[in-house]
Amino acid sequence: MPRFVLEIGVEEMPARFFPGLTEELQRVVAGELIAAKIDFDRIFAQGTPRRLVVQVLDAAEVQRSEEEIITGPPAKVAFDADGAPTKAGLGFARGQGVEPESLFTMDTDKGLYVACKKLTGGGRTIDILPAICRTAVASLSFPKKMRWGSREVGFGRPVRWLLALFGEDVVHFALEDIASSRKTWGHRVMGPGPFDVPSADAYESVLFNDCKVVLDPEERRRIVREEGERLAAEAGGRIVWNEALENEVVGLVEWPRPMLASFAERYLELPRQVLLTSMQSHQKSFGVEGADGKLMNRFLTVLNIEPVEPGLVRKGWERVLKARLEDARFFWEADTAAEVDAWLAKLDNVTFLAPLGSMGAKTRRIEALCGHLAAMAEPALAADLPRAGRLCKADLVSEMVYEFDSLQGIMGGIYLQRKGFSETIATAVAEHYLPAGPDTPVPASRAGALLSIADKMDTLCGCFGLNMIPTGGADQYALRRQALGVIRIVTEHSLRLDLDELISLGFAGYEGVAWKLSREEATAKLKEFFGQRLKAWFTGRGLETLVVEAALGAGFADMRELSARLAALSAFSASPGFDQAVLTFKRAANIIRKQGQEGGRVLSGIYDSALFESEAERTLAAAMEKAAPRFEELWKADDFEALFGLLAELRPAVDAFFDNVMVMCDDEALRTNRLNLLAALTGMLGRLADFSALQV
Repeated sequence: MPRFVLEIGVEEMPARFFPGLTEELQRVVAGELIAAKIDFDRIFAQGTPRRLVVQVLDAAEVQRSEEEIITGPPAKVAFDADGAPTKAGLGFARGQGVEPESLFTMDTDKGLYVACKKLTGGGRTIDILPAICRTAVASLSFPKKMRWGSREVGFGRPVRWLLALFGEDVVHFALEDIASSRKTWGHRVMGPGPFDVPSADAYESVLFNDCKVVLDPEERRRIVREEGERLAAEAGGRIVWNEALENEVVGLVEWPRPMLASFAERYLELPRQVLLTSMQSHQKSFGVEGADGKLMNRFLTVLNIEPVEPGLVRKGWERVLKARLEDARFFWEADTAAEVDAWLAKLDNVTFLAPLGSMGAKTRRIEALCGHLAAMAEPALAADLPRAGRLCKADLVSEMVYEFDSLQGIMGGIYLQRKGFSETIATAVAEHYLPAGPDTPVPASRAGALLSIADKMDTLCGCFGLNMIPTGGADQYALRRQALGVIRIVTEHSLRLDLDELISLGFAGYEGVAWKLSREEATAKLKEFFGQRLKAWFTGRGLETLVVEAALGAGFADMRELSARLAALSAFSASPGFDQAVLTFKRAANIIRKQGQEGGRVLSGIYDSALFESEAERTLAAAMEKAAPRFEELWKADDFEALFGLLAELRPAVDAFFDNVMVMCDDEALRTNRLNLLAALTGMLGRLADFSALQV
């Protein structure tokens, strides 16, 4: 069966558009083929800066034929009293392209309806592909589409050509005045073209041999990696690979040709992070390190051409990098000569967020909050952590960070260590922007973890007080990332911090701010926001949604405890008796909710054993009283697996109570006493999970 190829030729697209565009193109074409009943073996999409390509292997030449039963109007409308078709019946037959005699009736959920059997499919694939091609091109999404010339069509970059082949045949369609053909264009210098592609099977061969284009991004990556490592090994080193930069480079070239170049050894005096940032950010180049892990005066760049004079090209790259490194050395020397106190004074003139004051004011709030955090979680840091809080933003006014903003925090740590501050302070400042996303690490040091929490909580409280709360996809101040960062730090460092107290301390640091929400409302909304982030974080790690909701329903102020409790509840949910346990405890929780919270009755959980009438009541009370001390002991030890095991031990007594005791009896005193007995039980259960949120 033939191969189908669709190539959309464009002006150079940014590397950030990949791989999302190729994934979308593959998904759309696959969906359209399936909907059109065109069978195929495999589909894949690839791309370079100048083309998006989707290929379908072993596509059927004709649609799959299927017999469908199509229902029409009700039988009483489609046929008259004598059984002859009415105008409605004839119209239905005509619309479906069948003879009236072929109509029949069938029973449906709505009654007796007229129907017909219709053979669908069987059309030629090449006649159907033009519409699929138009849909694929038109449906691709971009951050922003552009229009060019007098055309109305929009695309991420101007479309220059369209190639569409099914076997040896051209699939004819057009994007306004741009018509598809069998022509493709290659590398702008080494194989500009155009070149005729005789068949879909020959497409990749023409692209590589004539156009000088490596279509597969993974093949381009392999070339960069293998040739880069070979060149570095010849120089006695190895490449310092950066995944993000690697992805960008692969998306920037069609004919990758790695080249090793060098720079003057005097620049090795600069910090490693400065050297790598200079190479990576501005030159899209990789550093080279020796066997000792220290950077060498070498760098790897990736050309998009086979140079005629490699030496001349190498000198050009070296000259440009030298200018960058010379600037970096100037910044370094200026910053190392500056005084930290002068930087702190300058922070008062740097705006954090207009209604919330300056960056200097923010560091003073962080300083105070760090003092509280040290007392709560790490008393040994009582001296260093507040000082780190005051210093954490000082590098924002340094020359280096002004030029290389991605080095904020990192340079602060380097400068502070160089200026004689303790290792604890320098490390905390260097780490306090972490984590930068869901896949980046949290601060490794305890001081960095607590400083990061203080910084993030200050921002979250300030923004929520101003009602700058993320909605939909809008999150101007990355508050979702900030909250997730706090969650990850607390859970991964196993910090016992109370979220309610953190929020209260965060708001307490602000003075004289004209809030848009009351403190109570902002606090409630921020707490709810953390609950949403916690749910997203844990469900994203594969935990069942209802199990997560049940754990959150029991409270999440102690996020460390929540994480451990949720792990135990998840394990408990996989145990054999889980379903029956949930039904039992859920029944108790529902009774207390309806009779207490919703029924307006005040239930203290204090019961009078003298009012017990049955053995089942006395047995349940005795079991609970026996379990209570052990429950508290296990709770203090964070042994949540054992706590859920303890609930399993209680269950027989609870089942017997429900089997033998009428809770809602006529006697008010007995009824209230029994409800308080259940309230005591649910008070214990509710600390572990909200069983009413579970479904079995």
